Amino acid sequence: MACDHGLLDKVKVACRVASDAYDDELQALIYAALADIGITDVSPSVLEEHDAPPLVEQAVKTYCRLYFPYSNEGVEMRDRVKAAYDEQKAQLLMSSDYTDWGDVNA
Repeated sequence: MACDHGLLDKVKVACRVASDAYDDELQALIYAALADIGITDVSPSVLEEHDAPPLVEQAVKTYCRLYFPYSNEGVEMRDRVKAAYDEQKAQLLMSSDYTDWGDVNA
């Protein structure tokens, strides 16, 4: 998926980054998030959409926030963000809107 600037801008807000100095690092994290979501049963076509669906977008922002710490909030906050990401990824997997297995009985 080619990262559009809209998603990059949203990730920057989620990570509390105002500068363009970290754009390459954040772009790499966006790709990593999409790859991490992609190794599950989430449909590749969902991840390749120009405008990511809201649940995918939120999971990407949460992943980036997890791996791009912007403050010393501590282990407890990191654990909460990690749990949020894991839950978001599980929600994607439970919906036939985001997977290819929705027509299993077809």
